[in-house]
Amino acid sequence: MISAVLFDLGGVMFSSPFDAFNRHESAVGLPIDFIRTVNATDPHTNAWARFERSEVTAQEFDELFRAEALRLGHDVPGSVVLGLIDGQLRPEMVDALERVKAAGYKVAALTNNMRDESVPPSDHHAVLHELFARFDVVVESSTAGCRKPELRFYELACELLAVTPAECVFLDDLGINLKPAAAMGMTTIKVLSAEQALTDLERVLGLTLR
Repeated sequence: MISAVLFDLGGVMFSSPFDAFNRHESAVGLPIDFIRTVNATDPHTNAWARFERSEVTAQEFDELFRAEALRLGHDVPGSVVLGLIDGQLRPEMVDALERVKAAGYKVAALTNNMRDESVPPSDHHAVLHELFARFDVVVESSTAGCRKPELRFYELACELLAVTPAECVFLDDLGINLKPAAAMGMTTIKVLSAEQALTDLERVLGLTLR
């Protein structure tokens, strides 16, 4: 029986950063999905993965990502990418989160994120702080030292919630992040849109979420 709902942030609670990547690529003449291609090359050891585990600084990420992009044919500094990753909060997903909580489910945010201490607090930081306060548990790659799709990340979430994987439903927009969760026994929902995610979650939980 499901007792906990686990939410990714970017692409689930927030609009996808991939949309912003594509807009930037179109604006500067890069191939569409080039930034995603860089991120998907050596996905467990590249600059993106290392920054999400806080293994490199923001300045190091800027240089490492640029080197990776150059090897694939285009000059894209990491600092440019960091300026594109803050999406827009989806109010319908926040409302669904509150309905899930009111129905008695435990809720957690599972996010691969980056900490750049050189960036002053922004409106997005304030929105994120308020959102984090709504969850019972927040698991951040930048503080956990591991990241999706590493198995330890999901194990940590279950330990903090005091649940088994079989008691969890996990929503994420990336199949690579859902596969290990499903292999552990979690019910998984691949998020293509907020509307579709809510429909699928309503079916799993037997709740009305809008």
